[in-house]
Amino acid sequence: MALSSLSKGTYSFLLFTYLLFLSHLSNGFYLPGSYMRTYSTGEEIFAKVNSLTSIETELPFSYYSLPYCTPPGGIKKSAENLGELLMGDQIDNSPYRFRMNINESVFLCTTHPLNEHEVKLLKQRTHDLYQVNMILDNLPAMRFANQNGVKIQWTGFPVGFTNPNKKDDDYIINHVKFRVFVHEYEGTGVQIIGTGEEGMGVISTNDDKKKASGYEIVGFEVFPCSVKYDPEKMAKLHQYDEVPSLNCPLELEKSQIIREQEKISFSYEVEFVKSDIKWPSRWDAYLKMEGARVHWFSILNSLMVIFFLAGIVFVIFLRTVRRDLTRYEELDKESQAQMNEELSGWKLVVGDVFREPNHSKLLSVMVGNGIQITGMGIVTIVFAAFGFMSPASRGMLLTGMIILYLLLGTGAGYSGVYLWRTIKGSSDGWRSVSWSIAFFFPGIVFFILTVINFILWGSNSTGAIPISLYFILLSLLFCVSVPLTLLGGYLGTRADPVKYPVRTNQIAREIPSQKYPSWLLVVGAGTLPFGTLFIELFFILSSIWLGRFYYVFGFLLVVLVLLVVVCAEVSVVLTYMHLCVEDWQWWWKAFYASGSVGVYVFLYSVKYLVFDLQSLSGPVSAVVYVGYSLIMAIGLMLATGTIGFITSFYFVHYLFSSVKID
Repeated sequence: MALSSLSKGTYSFLLFTYLLFLSHLSNGFYLPGSYMRTYSTGEEIFAKVNSLTSIETELPFSYYSLPYCTPPGGIKKSAENLGELLMGDQIDNSPYRFRMNINESVFLCTTHPLNEHEVKLLKQRTHDLYQVNMILDNLPAMRFANQNGVKIQWTGFPVGFTNPNKKDDDYIINHVKFRVFVHEYEGTGVQIIGTGEEGMGVISTNDDKKKASGYEIVGFEVFPCSVKYDPEKMAKLHQYDEVPSLNCPLELEKSQIIREQEKISFSYEVEFVKSDIKWPSRWDAYLKMEGARVHWFSILNSLMVIFFLAGIVFVIFLRTVRRDLTRYEELDKESQAQMNEELSGWKLVVGDVFREPNHSKLLSVMVGNGIQITGMGIVTIVFAAFGFMSPASRGMLLTGMIILYLLLGTGAGYSGVYLWRTIKGSSDGWRSVSWSIAFFFPGIVFFILTVINFILWGSNSTGAIPISLYFILLSLLFCVSVPLTLLGGYLGTRADPVKYPVRTNQIAREIPSQKYPSWLLVVGAGTLPFGTLFIELFFILSSIWLGRFYYVFGFLLVVLVLLVVVCAEVSVVLTYMHLCVEDWQWWWKAFYASGSVGVYVFLYSVKYLVFDLQSLSGPVSAVVYVGYSLIMAIGLMLATGTIGFITSFYFVHYLFSSVKID
């Protein structure tokens, strides 16, 4: 009964305290990543295969869409989370068997004579630079290559390669050398709490520690080869029969060419190497970023410049407003009355500044969605910065973002309806506003994803969202997000709305004509917030489209904080400037002053496609890229626009409540 009376927050706190107490009893505590597993000598470990991927097309395909060897027990799909499915991952079992600490060279299988379709498919995948992605103990296979004397790190290995002298001759990678790095673990009292695909686990008792003794896998490297085998000799072998170890041939005549009626034999070698790397540090090799020094100084330079510029603008602005208010408050009543007759600037719009804006319902809906997206982004980045979003848990980041977005429906409904009540002065129509909030941004996302999905279905890509996942997403929307949004809308009707400090005139004041269109200034204002994130945006786009790991969430958290500050400052300054020229229609301009950063992000994405992603080929790939970039830009526009609008709203409220004008 005592536990049942506890709130969820109290229960979570007690659980966390208990786990922290357990960790105090051990010599170490490690949170991110999957649960450590140890293997005894000779124990069998089977590698898994993920979708074939390419930076040329960005269209993933199933590993078994090519004529590769299949496992003895048939193909079985691994359990995948929501994020993995949305990213196009398709993880299957494979015939690649490893026996701990046993070095061996093994035959896999010989294919049937290749037909025309298989040859065409293999050649196409080779020309498009598709990579085979393998996973062992939750570690992706890593490959090193030398280009112009520079050592480059890749994950996976290519399907094949093309003869540089004869473009029509393609060769398949049919022999792979694996190097598995292992660390001997003796149960020294290190306590592991895992958040990965194996679930939560704690090594705490002495019996558990004894069982955990063995070898941990801390590295997985691959060296691909193409070898021409004698089909008659290989036909006599069975799967997992030993074959002589070999060196990768340098002559193309000894490599396996791709052509019709050719039988391809697959084999692999495995070598186990002892390593001093400990299990919690095994992902360090994957998370090393090339040009880290440039990355660091670029970010710091951007932060300092933006802080300097925004600080100067904000200080000047504060001094201007304070001077206006101080001068007005120092006057006596007669002087104030005379000054009221000679008012100029923002004081002239006192009777119109809180007049209902055009399309007030749409504004309320967009602000509600902006609150939801902003909350999702802040919580996700904070959790990732503290190490909770480990790359060992594929799809965890995207899954967490979706769950957070759904749960923050209450905040979206509350803020949107609260703004609606403030503008209208009553709760009439709050249900319509709540329903619109629940479907506005998800509707845009679903529409774009549906268009992309039809294109991917036509290409038979694993990146296409299955119909079953569509129903799951719709079920989550209707069963979680919509009820929470309606609940938030209802709570918004019960809260007291913001009361305007001044009355609104019945007749609207005419806005003086301006020399330059006001929207030109609004759109241009987005360049300042964009300056805070464009460097980090390059690394994010590279991680998404070039298959690189992005794990500098500490930098991203700093950039996020800076972006919020700059969006607030820019929107407030632009609002004040419009009020000074007697333009009282500030509502939408305050939103887009900071929200226009989304336009620049989309334009930068197009620039990245044209100049930095030149390897991307085909209209299908370009449409997929533009579609996902558009979703990102719209989401960022709603988030930054909401930050700027809310700050401007409370600034205008404070400004006109500080001066008593009758």
